[in-house]
Amino acid sequence: MKDRACRDILSILEQNGLIKLPPLRKCRDNIRGNHDISKDFIEIRGLDTTLIACSLRLLLPLSFKMVCQSSLELLWNQLMKRHHYLGHTILVGSYLKYLVYSNDGRIVSALGWGSPVWKLKPRDIAIGWTVEQRNRHLHQLANNQRFLILPWVKVTNLASYILSQNIRILNDDWEKRYGYRLLLLESFVDPKRFKGSCYRAANWIYVGQTKGFSKAGKSFFYHGSRKEVFLYPLSKEFRKELGCADDLLPALDHRYYLSIVKFEEPKRGKKMILEHETWNRQSPPPFDLEEEDIEALVEEFERFHELFERSFKRAEQKSLSCCYLQGLMSPLKRKSMEPIALNLMNTHRVRSLQHFMSSGQWSTDILSEVQKEEASKTLAGSDGVISVDGSDFVKKGKNSVGVARQWCSRLGKTENCQAGVFLSYSSSKGYVLIDRKLYLPETWFDEEHQELWEKCKIPDDTEFKTKNELALEMINQIQENNLFPSRWITCDSFFGRDSQFLDKISDNLYYFAEVPCNTKVWKERPTVEVPAYSGRGRRPAKKKCYPESMSVSDLAKDTDLNWEKIMSEEGAKGPIVSKVTRLRVIESRNQLPGKECWLFIRKSLNSNEIKYYLSNAPEDTSFEEMCRVSTLRWPVEQCFQEGKSNLGMDQYEHRSWEAWHRHMTFVFIAQLFLLKLRHKFKKNSSANITTGNSFNENCFTNKIL
Repeated sequence: MKDRACRDILSILEQNGLIKLPPLRKCRDNIRGNHDISKDFIEIRGLDTTLIACSLRLLLPLSFKMVCQSSLELLWNQLMKRHHYLGHTILVGSYLKYLVYSNDGRIVSALGWGSPVWKLKPRDIAIGWTVEQRNRHLHQLANNQRFLILPWVKVTNLASYILSQNIRILNDDWEKRYGYRLLLLESFVDPKRFKGSCYRAANWIYVGQTKGFSKAGKSFFYHGSRKEVFLYPLSKEFRKELGCADDLLPALDHRYYLSIVKFEEPKRGKKMILEHETWNRQSPPPFDLEEEDIEALVEEFERFHELFERSFKRAEQKSLSCCYLQGLMSPLKRKSMEPIALNLMNTHRVRSLQHFMSSGQWSTDILSEVQKEEASKTLAGSDGVISVDGSDFVKKGKNSVGVARQWCSRLGKTENCQAGVFLSYSSSKGYVLIDRKLYLPETWFDEEHQELWEKCKIPDDTEFKTKNELALEMINQIQENNLFPSRWITCDSFFGRDSQFLDKISDNLYYFAEVPCNTKVWKERPTVEVPAYSGRGRRPAKKKCYPESMSVSDLAKDTDLNWEKIMSEEGAKGPIVSKVTRLRVIESRNQLPGKECWLFIRKSLNSNEIKYYLSNAPEDTSFEEMCRVSTLRWPVEQCFQEGKSNLGMDQYEHRSWEAWHRHMTFVFIAQLFLLKLRHKFKKNSSANITTGNSFNENCFTNKIL
């Protein structure tokens, strides 16, 4: 009865030298072989493909012919391959195949029954059995794996009639072939293609939807296509016969699903995905996780979101924040408020989500504080590095807060955009953004912008501050709360060229600041030179004069420098290898000698790009330590790239001051949650997660977010 399993066992015994099998025989009738059936052309008399459009009674009586291991099974395979949307696959395990004939001998339909799904939550809840009971009785279930009405058959009520008639003879045929009777049937319906009308008309019971996962080996792959589950009991006492004696379960009839939904109504705000009848089933991200990881993921998100609930005053706000956070992590092409609401909630919730983000009465400051606290618990370490950087967001309109024509680093030109200043924290445990401030251009403080100032709800006590001043405020606040231990702070050339900004950084921090290639320095502290008197004319006044300084780019050409190779960061195509060197130099401040500092030069071997950094670290700072800090300069750029590519950091449509800061905070929270998942589900990533390129590629086989 299990001929395939028996052949496998015999092959293993032969491989181990325990038995010797006769040579394989070539059988032309091996219809279940692994040949390509598309190469076969079947020409059978009586297979008429002319249109059948009549009433059902004109086709009666129908005859059902089981074609398993017969010459007609190849025809069944071909019909499925050519006309069924799922195509033909070899049915593994117990199976039956039927061809359905009309009273004049024409084939009108084909059905296939096979082994049931191993784990199916809606079915298992409806039965009410335990794992042990399922393992013992699962073989007494069958799955309607294929049901095809041939495309040239257009007969009303034919599908439901065929189902009901086939079920009447199914159990007898199954017992003859396999020696036992079935107790329950199951089937899946793709709601994107069908409504399941024929199953409902044939008295099948709808019990819920699948989770959208497929089994691949020992793990489960999320494909996002959830199927409707229908059951058909073949016995009134099917639960008892399947080993379940729970009399409290609702009866399996057409009222079953309504009763189970009411009984299992989830608590408000506790759903991993907010669903409704028009919910886009492609919205949740695909994962390649084991089954226990799937449940852990839901619980992890619920516990994580609960940490931020004290920021909100109403239960509806908790639900909306959960939706917004999930929307940022979903694979939606556009992650603004309207697509998030339409795909994860419903059309009437768009306005609610807009109000929640723009003018909802809840605390953005508390939300940000909790995010920092949780980021500190996740990342804080003695090897941490703080980074400051700016990021620009291109905008077409002129009514969003802070929008003006200004330099846009993303485009490399002056453009209509918003500008923000950000802090990130990196350690051997990972990296996240931890703080943000929106830059208001000086033009926004004139009378022409007073109306926009009120519409964007900018706080009245807001004063004009440069980006460097905003950065210093955030750095001082981080230093005061002691959540992120660090001895180093890094920045790009926009901040690094400002010597006053570097001088105002706390004495507790060593800066590692990128500077432009034309930055002037001396290799040694210069001495005053007095111009020599030529003996002619008036003697010149004595004037301090220093020898001419040299640019850091000219200094990098010195052949006496000792270069060493390091892996500076992880790029999209693998590690980026660089040559680095350092030397002590004297800064040139307005053509006058400044303090002594380190000049660190990094030359990328992949792109031949050279970058220069100045640092006030002590002279006894090791070369290895500065190399380590240089590798932790890039995560802030990675934070922006992942935030804009995967988390909708630049896809917002908020216009107000509060909404901008709220949106950025939610992006930080989403980044932190994904980092926690990296720690929890890290399987394919390297030991040091800061060297990984992205969360999606290192932690899961398939892309997310």
